[in-house]
Amino acid sequence: MLRAGDGANQRQAEGGDAGTQLEELWSDARRTPIANQIQVKRTCPSCGPEPRGEEKKGRGNPISVQLFPPELVEHIISFLPVRDVVALGQTCRYFHEVCDAEGVWRRICRRLSPRLREQSSGVRPWKRAAILNYTKGLYFQAFGGRRRCLSKSVAPLLAHGYRRFLPTKDHVFILDYVGTLFFLKNALVSSTLGQIQWKRACHYVVLCRGAKDFASDPRCDTVYRKYLYVLATREQPAVVGSTGSQACDCVEVYLQSSGQRVFKMTFHHSMSFKQIVLVGQETHRALLLLTEEGKIYSLVVNETQLDQPRSYTVQLALRKVSRCLPHLRVTCMASNQSSTLYITDQGGVYFEVHTPGVYRDLFGTLQAFDPLDQQMPLALSLPAKILFCALGYNHVGLVDEFGRIFMQGNNRYGQLGTGDKMDRGEPTQVHYLQRPIALWCGLNHSLVLSQGLDFSKELLGCGCGAGGRLPGWPKGSASFVKLHVKVPLCACSLCSTRECLYMLASHDIERGPAYRDLPPSKDRMEKMKEIVGWMPLMAAQKDFFWEALDMLQRAAGGVASDPSTPES
Repeated sequence: MLRAGDGANQRQAEGGDAGTQLEELWSDARRTPIANQIQVKRTCPSCGPEPRGEEKKGRGNPISVQLFPPELVEHIISFLPVRDVVALGQTCRYFHEVCDAEGVWRRICRRLSPRLREQSSGVRPWKRAAILNYTKGLYFQAFGGRRRCLSKSVAPLLAHGYRRFLPTKDHVFILDYVGTLFFLKNALVSSTLGQIQWKRACHYVVLCRGAKDFASDPRCDTVYRKYLYVLATREQPAVVGSTGSQACDCVEVYLQSSGQRVFKMTFHHSMSFKQIVLVGQETHRALLLLTEEGKIYSLVVNETQLDQPRSYTVQLALRKVSRCLPHLRVTCMASNQSSTLYITDQGGVYFEVHTPGVYRDLFGTLQAFDPLDQQMPLALSLPAKILFCALGYNHVGLVDEFGRIFMQGNNRYGQLGTGDKMDRGEPTQVHYLQRPIALWCGLNHSLVLSQGLDFSKELLGCGCGAGGRLPGWPKGSASFVKLHVKVPLCACSLCSTRECLYMLASHDIERGPAYRDLPPSKDRMEKMKEIVGWMPLMAAQKDFFWEALDMLQRAAGGVASDPSTPES
């Protein structure tokens, strides 16, 4: 409660430190009777003064929150939880400007992550950093056992948000937005009842810093994930004749069981990579490296010899997809044990299939398979630009720029979600699912993370339900059905193993909606024109509606045909 008096108004006009003013006003308010104190107006300052009535004559003159120093208001708001700050910013224009100030979010970010030394990048770096650290979390649900609840792993205090994760046989690895790779360990812990139980991801250590990406054995069974390959940037000492150190990209190999580094490969400083994937068997493991320019290089290692204390040179060669199609600029890759998928900057999709069995499952024929040239890329025919994909052992899921899901490959267990168990040799649209947040394809089942109109999220699945991999549907389903899993509000990616279902939560405010509205088809426009002709309207009114439909059709055709149009 603040007192309306000449002394208080004079001190506020003189300015000074915000904390000193607050102490003086509070001491005056304590010495003043409650009847003489005033109340702060709770309405929006931009909406004008609060209307007075006869019933408010004895309550004093209300003052506006806008009279407080901005630093004081920001300091008070910074002590609120992130959820309350966002809700307060939606009440009026004044609080929206105050709650969106970087000073508020800088204090909140320092409170959530005291060890964060520098701000992140972007237009609003402190707000982005605070929300990333507030919403981060790794959730998992074990398939076996009596408990069927969603658990949360330990949250590393040093992590700046969660960018991606990878579960292995015994542990979980998480990469944050500043390049720190964390090693979340499973361990035996004591419960509240004094019993010893096995708990997942309950301890963490920092594995390495400066990491760009990491990968392991691409098979769905985590038993095969013995080594972890980390793409990182390291400072190399200067060579003779040069001054200063140079930053070079390298691939470091760690044992997933202990986190010990067993091998390291360093590249020339002129080559910069952004993604790494693995393909092939342990004795002939191919590492595919994607450069910043969209080119793909590969090298082959023998994992059975990595733990031997010796040094040798590996050859880095340009992959055939970049050698034969030099005009293509690849933006991302996906791989499994015997195939690789590339997505270009224009939304095109190219396949590499290395075994005849997987080729037959994916395309339904062996007509174009060449066992002597397994790296020849095959282009998929798709109606629109592809944004992201999920690659399983013998089936693939694709999501285009309009949010449509296309499935292709083996459908023995109904893992394509088409409602039947017929294989598809070309991309087939799943019509009842649109605009997914994440898509995951496993050995014989598929998962989709979707969001409703009320921003609530749900997990859908199809395919084989053995082992509890589709919670609530033990017999499986040939169509995508809602699984009995409580999905976190900020879940953004998922992964499923034989023992557990994982969901990663982290909200990035700079990742806007990537989907576009589907342009109306020509047949639909003709039908609408026909309906207008049936309506009891005047000739001028019908001409107006027909001209408007023609303009909409021309505009939609221009947007659809221009690949450089920015996404809405």
